[in-house]
Amino acid sequence: MPGVVAMMRRTLLSCTAMVRDGLVGVGASVALASHALAAEGSPLTLAGLVDLDRQEIAALTTGGAVLGFSVVCAILLMRNRQRAARTETKLRNELHAVQTEADRFRALLFTEPQVLVSWAAGETRPEISGDTAIMMSQDPQAHQPQRILAFGTWLPPEPALRMDHAVDALLDAGEGFVLNLTTTTGRAIEAMGRAIGGQAIVRIRELSGLRRELAEMTLRYKGLAEESDTLRGFANAAPTPIWARHADGKLAFANAAYVRATEAADTADAIGRNLELLDSDHRDSLAHALNDNQPFAARIPLVISGERKIFDVHAARIGAGSAGMAIDASEAAALKAALVRMAEAHRRTLDQLSSGVAVFDGQRRLAFYNDAYRRLWDLDRTFLDSNPDDSSVLDRLRAARKLPEQPNFRTWKNKLHEAYHANEAHKDVWYLPDGRALSIVTTPNPEGGVTYLYDDVTERLDLARRFDGLIRVQRETLDALGEAVAVFGSNGRAQLFNPAFAKMWRLSDEALAQEPHIEMVETWCRPLFDEPAVWQTIRGAITSIDNRAPVPLKMERKDGSVLACMCMPLPDGATMLTFQDISDAENVERALRERNEALEAADQMKVDFVHHVSYELRSPLTTIIGFAHLLSDSSTGPLLAKQAEYLDYITTSTSALLAIINNILDLATIDAGAMSLNLGPIDIRAIIDAAAEGVQDRLARDRIALQIDVASDIGSFIGDESRVVQVLYNLLANAVGFAPHDSAVTLRAARTEHMITFSVTDRGPGIPQDKQDKIFDWFESHANGSRHRGAGLGLSLVRSFVELHGGKVRIDSAVGRGTTVSCDFPLDQTAHRNAAE
Repeated sequence: MPGVVAMMRRTLLSCTAMVRDGLVGVGASVALASHALAAEGSPLTLAGLVDLDRQEIAALTTGGAVLGFSVVCAILLMRNRQRAARTETKLRNELHAVQTEADRFRALLFTEPQVLVSWAAGETRPEISGDTAIMMSQDPQAHQPQRILAFGTWLPPEPALRMDHAVDALLDAGEGFVLNLTTTTGRAIEAMGRAIGGQAIVRIRELSGLRRELAEMTLRYKGLAEESDTLRGFANAAPTPIWARHADGKLAFANAAYVRATEAADTADAIGRNLELLDSDHRDSLAHALNDNQPFAARIPLVISGERKIFDVHAARIGAGSAGMAIDASEAAALKAALVRMAEAHRRTLDQLSSGVAVFDGQRRLAFYNDAYRRLWDLDRTFLDSNPDDSSVLDRLRAARKLPEQPNFRTWKNKLHEAYHANEAHKDVWYLPDGRALSIVTTPNPEGGVTYLYDDVTERLDLARRFDGLIRVQRETLDALGEAVAVFGSNGRAQLFNPAFAKMWRLSDEALAQEPHIEMVETWCRPLFDEPAVWQTIRGAITSIDNRAPVPLKMERKDGSVLACMCMPLPDGATMLTFQDISDAENVERALRERNEALEAADQMKVDFVHHVSYELRSPLTTIIGFAHLLSDSSTGPLLAKQAEYLDYITTSTSALLAIINNILDLATIDAGAMSLNLGPIDIRAIIDAAAEGVQDRLARDRIALQIDVASDIGSFIGDESRVVQVLYNLLANAVGFAPHDSAVTLRAARTEHMITFSVTDRGPGIPQDKQDKIFDWFESHANGSRHRGAGLGLSLVRSFVELHGGKVRIDSAVGRGTTVSCDFPLDQTAHRNAAE
């Protein structure tokens, strides 16, 4: 039995495989199973099956079920195969029909030359089909498929750019387009782009016949429409009234200027009411001219917005209607009238001239002459009023022997008439047979023609000859003088000089012969004498116009010689400089003067001011100050405004005078050795603040900033506090006086092992090197172009007080870079006193 089961299993497996492969049917499977059992020698019967045990029965049942399932599957598989065959046949028939329809559509699509270019969704490489000969160009490579979309190869640059932009817009945003273009070979094509079914398709076809004519007409219509819109916009923006009318005279168009001129609400209002710009008479004239098919042009006065103006009105018939415009000619009319008045005024002015004037027009006929011209040539007025031509006038003058004698008169006249074709004026001098000399200027006129200007220069030339002779006599006289003489004209240039002048200043005759300016002569002379103030005086005497007076000067040159200079103004505006060497006399005088000054300077400040000023001047000044304060007190009674102003002037002036006197007394006391210091500890920050407080009003008035550079631990030192404050105040006041507006003054204090150094810096004009040794002298005050004005005692007091403390004053200055004054005070006054004793 196990052998039978095994055989059935093998048979079932074989049947299942055969059914799966579709090789056998149900009957074959059963026969094959019966054959297998018979082969084993065990025929399959119902009784035999009963004898099988349960396990074998279950196996047999399973095999039967599998066999039934295999049979069903085989049947279904056979049906599917038959259905698939029928479906395949149907699809083949449908595909054949679609291919036939596509061929029919392609035949219809390409019945005319055209190219289709399509891009599938998301694709950048297009599919091209059709007649690519449309896109042929001069380049034989341009029509190859890989270059067919290089529009620049078969389209001109501008159409190619338009095509590129249209295709980009189609691919990026699906924007359709229709373009009419012309290829480089002259073919007219139409390019149409659309987005259809997820694809971008461009159709390019050649326009020919009726289609081309329709495209050209469309372009022309579009151009005419654009041109019409442009002209309408231009007319509406024009500042002059412009209008158009129908054949019946009704208003068809009016621009904004016409609306404003007719005071209409808007264009529709002007057209609706058929508003007129011209009055009835002028409208009749305009209509009559247009009815005769003649253009109308007239200058007409019109009243617009209550103002009467002149307009140039132009109108013409356009088709069945008409158009016109009115141009504001008020300004032109006014200018024309002014030009006429100006020409008449010029005529009257020219008639008053002593110079002869003749104007010939473009036809070389006399258009204008003045009375001086007629008298100059003694011509008949009737002849001149007949407007003769230029040649006739010259011929008549030659016949009267009033023109210069010429070997070839025709050539001379032709050369004279070259002025009619010249661009610039020409000057000449005619020497007439009667002895007169005429200066003639021929000037070409901008509008054509020539203007002749005649001047009788006989007397002028005679005076010039006489003047030349006089100059030669003067030159000979100057050359014989022992003094150095130079004459400078009113323009500052050297006109005359003698050899003594060139020798004295070591100048060359060739350089002076070039008529150099006084500034150049000054540059040449500076190596011998370099005093800017003196040279400034000489330049002023030569070039000044007012207050011309003799100016004596003394010049001490670097070579030791002394010159006496005299700047003498001459009647003709020139200036004569004379130089005389007075070195010997000056040396003797200088020696005597220096000896006398040395004797007088000894006791002047010590005795006079100490014994007299302190009692004879200070006491009454103190009384004046006291009474002035008393009068200003309200307890003495009210004062008038003018009285209070005068009293304030008195107080200010007396206080300033008292300060000067106190400074003088301090200097005299120090110089006499009677000044004593009240020594004590000095707070450096406190004295700086006190000195700065005294100049605050001047700092604010002159817009000057005070910069204080002091260390916080500067401390103190021993000295006379009031005198040190006075030193710092004088330094600040002097710096503020020289500092320019909107600048800064810097006060610094620095401490060293043995010294306290105060320095004040300004950004003023600086002090020249040759003046720095004198600024600490009494009554030495150098403004040097600044606002500083004073008695010249401040810096003298500074040096005196600093030296009285045992210190010293230093100055660092350069012209144009400001000035720094430094004061060194010793810290140990005891050591200084012991050393002095």
